[in-house]
Amino acid sequence: HTGEKPYYCIYCDKVFTQDSHLIRHLRFHTGEKPYQCSQCDKAFALKNGLKIHMRIHIGEKPYPCSQCDQAFKDNSSLIKHISIHTGRKPYQCSHCNKGFEHNSKLIIHMRIHTGEKPYQCSQCEKAFTKNNDLTVHMR
Repeated sequence: HTGEKPYYCIYCDKVFTQDSHLIRHLRFHTGEKPYQCSQCDKAFALKNGLKIHMRIHIGEKPYPCSQCDQAFKDNSSLIKHISIHTGRKPYQCSHCNKGFEHNSKLIIHMRIHTGEKPYQCSQCEKAFTKNNDLTVHMR
């Protein structure tokens, strides 16, 4: 309760009030994932990550949309979904002002302007802006 933060991360400048918080934080630097899914080969750094993941296997979706009959395994997925109903597109391209509901879609769109094609075919010289385009090409 003193506000003292005696636990320092050796990798970055973060400090913590409890050693357990530091230990949990260090996993992001070391890549340690001690929480293993019993249903598949996924592992997680945090216990809560495994808990949310397990909802995929058991079909639990405790976050319902109030606008439609869809439900989601976590709150962040629900929040992303809600933008479909509101029409809100908060992620805007700085080159052409096109708006996107999700940041991931903006990142893909930006490749049009930058010419970046990160998905390279292992059989020929072709490269693609989207992983799905490479998958279709490989068929």
